Amino acid sequence: MSKRNVIIIGAAGRDFHNFNTFYRDNDAFNVVAFTAAQIPDIEGRKYPPELAGKLYPEGISIYAEEDLPKLIKELNAGECAFSYSDITYQHVMSVSAIVQAAGASFVLLGPDDTMLKSTKPLISVGAVRTGCGKSQTSRRVIELLMEKGLKVVAIRHPMPYGDLVAQRVQRFAELADLEKHKCTVEEMEEYEPHVVRGNVIYAGVDYEAILRAAEEDPDGCDVIIWDGGNNDFPFYTPDLHITVVDPHRPGHELRYYPGEVTLRLSDVVVINKIDSADAAGIQAVRENIAMLAPDAIVVDAASTLDIDDPSVVKGKMVLVVEDGPTLTHGEMKIGAGVVAAQKFGAAGFVDPRPYVVGRLSETFETYPDIGVLLPAMGYGDEQLRDLETTINNTECDAVVIGTPIDLGRIIDIKKPYTRVNYNLQEIGRPDLTGVLADFIQEHNLA
Repeated sequence: MSKRNVIIIGAAGRDFHNFNTFYRDNDAFNVVAFTAAQIPDIEGRKYPPELAGKLYPEGISIYAEEDLPKLIKELNAGECAFSYSDITYQHVMSVSAIVQAAGASFVLLGPDDTMLKSTKPLISVGAVRTGCGKSQTSRRVIELLMEKGLKVVAIRHPMPYGDLVAQRVQRFAELADLEKHKCTVEEMEEYEPHVVRGNVIYAGVDYEAILRAAEEDPDGCDVIIWDGGNNDFPFYTPDLHITVVDPHRPGHELRYYPGEVTLRLSDVVVINKIDSADAAGIQAVRENIAMLAPDAIVVDAASTLDIDDPSVVKGKMVLVVEDGPTLTHGEMKIGAGVVAAQKFGAAGFVDPRPYVVGRLSETFETYPDIGVLLPAMGYGDEQLRDLETTINNTECDAVVIGTPIDLGRIIDIKKPYTRVNYNLQEIGRPDLTGVLADFIQEHNLA
């Protein structure tokens, strides 16, 4: 029986994991290409032979997704495996139509084919959309476990934008490791909050190798936290799965892939941002949780905001810099920076669009609904320079930074600026303290 040719449709993350866990050493398939979307400058590279395994001594080429119909014909692909996330069902099925019209089958790999089993107790944290508050929920879980004296190691959903061989297994234990591994802004936003709180975090490309390294971390490991991303379901089999939903976007938990999968898998669902959402949105989300995850424990929570220096904001015309992915494919109209600026008395918001330079202009062209906010895009040095220049060009009194990292540490902001801090705060019971107490007892971690 001849091998079946496969194209993996991805965005430099889940696609590599699907290859590593299902296709890499599978003699029944021949992966002839990856395609890439969402992330700039990925296409034109190769998934390297050092990671691709013995069946692929030349590695595997990565192409732009727009070339998919041509690639299916030229490479005689029998099936295409869709392997990225935070996508509407309409978009997923539109890609399916493109694939099928070219003659190939359309595949979605599931948890049984892609989840790896840890030797340590493992808690996974995900969300139904980008920007729900998944990262702050992960941090809260880690803080509660560390308060019990447990050694916690986090593993983050992949963002491998650089040298894939060098990024096979990455360990971050101090801020210097961010520079060592040449992290982008998007990577730093996820890794830095863990490091400054005192826990180790791993990421990279080969998630079985990453898992085994985390289990044997030199600082010790009692519990592993899967800090998911892009509303994806976990790469690892969880002993406890927590999903965060956002009542500012009610109904999105029913319309995005694989957010609905993530919700249906839940043992615990956190309804975040209850403090700033309207009652109708909260109720709609409750009803959808009851329908999709009726056995899950529901935790109500607020996303509490503070600001380093309120005097920088009060009465000022401010430029707000928000987390990039939350504004772009997360489709949020506001973020923590806007909410904090309003809370602390900003006179108004300055539109950055007249001052945007370089590749940031492409971001606003691709996502025209961003509005009067500046997404902190920094996939490479060029974008980072464009971000710095745009901020300094903007005629504003002050800058409000709503990203999870201190941008002033990595770019030269020549205007007064202050950072927003945001954390998860449970409201009433049940709460994560009770959930984790049961988890600790169940796994004999006390």
